Amino acid sequence: MPLPIDHPSHALSESPYLRACRRLQVSHVPVWFQRQAGRSLPEYRAIRGEGSILDAIEDSSLAAEITMQPVRRYGVDAAILFSDIVVPVNAVGFTIDVVPGVGPTASQPFRRKADLQRLRNLEPPVDTPYVLETVKELVRNLDVPLIGFAGAPFTVASYLIEGQPSRTHAKTKSLMHSEPGVWHDLMSRLTDIAVASMRSQVLAGASAVQLFDSWAGALSATDYKNFVFPHSQRVFDELADLEVPRAHFGLGTAEILSLMSEAGADVVGADWRVPIDEVRRRVGSEKAVQGNLDPALCLSDWPVVEKQARAILQAAGGLPGHIFNLGHGVLPETDPAILEMLVALVHNEGLQLGSSPS
Repeated sequence: MPLPIDHPSHALSESPYLRACRRLQVSHVPVWFQRQAGRSLPEYRAIRGEGSILDAIEDSSLAAEITMQPVRRYGVDAAILFSDIVVPVNAVGFTIDVVPGVGPTASQPFRRKADLQRLRNLEPPVDTPYVLETVKELVRNLDVPLIGFAGAPFTVASYLIEGQPSRTHAKTKSLMHSEPGVWHDLMSRLTDIAVASMRSQVLAGASAVQLFDSWAGALSATDYKNFVFPHSQRVFDELADLEVPRAHFGLGTAEILSLMSEAGADVVGADWRVPIDEVRRRVGSEKAVQGNLDPALCLSDWPVVEKQARAILQAAGGLPGHIFNLGHGVLPETDPAILEMLVALVHNEGLQLGSSPS
């Protein structure tokens, strides 16, 4: 279903971010930051208030303002919706909260086949109308593309099964191997939810989407291919008709970057562990690449950040299809002034550095 002619993505089609997603020539290297809105910004802390982040997400005006704050401050080339990957599953009744200092936490984790009944289909206008209202408010006010997103089936499943973030993903891997039928049923339901959520965001006005498979790097390539790849592939297949850029990102994914690319995204993001030119080699010339400065380095003095950013831009080679980003989210302790200077460097020198000898 092609988007209507008045969809915001058409008016913004010449934006550097959307052009880079499609591997077209750009006027400057585009840049945005994962978790660019949030605790690192004093203006966020000033308006955030108390309570769960899920409460803030349900306040559409507040969520829209938080989304726009880093666009105003940094001049980034895209906004990413202020939301969370557990919003859809929580909305359909699998109760999960985002506990400060811990992360997504389920008081009653997924344990058996009967728990599948706790994951009905997502109906965005009924279950997450506040997300759609936030998107609509944003596209009325933004002059850069808005990126919608969802959690990938594996990463969301890991939170539901473990009950909270895990270093080992032991319960998740155990279910995957010991009850593969239940596992694939769970992944199928989470795939349906991810597709419904991202489709609704695009139809409300988002110009691109990103699938966050944050913990896919915990898997071997074989397990990823057998237990995860088919479901991620279906997410991208079922969004293809919208004709907006689709990005794919995970942490520690060096050994599965080629598989992630094959799943169907237009853009593959990578963390800092693989040089960006090697990322491009692994995902192939038909994909744009996104990344990949270590966010921890942004706590350093500017000369350190400048040196590392220049090295990434040189490795990117000035070729079409590079979106500068961090290799994960902005850390809360980050000085916003560092990110302001980083955006200016990427914009002013990115293409020049890419075309200069290493």
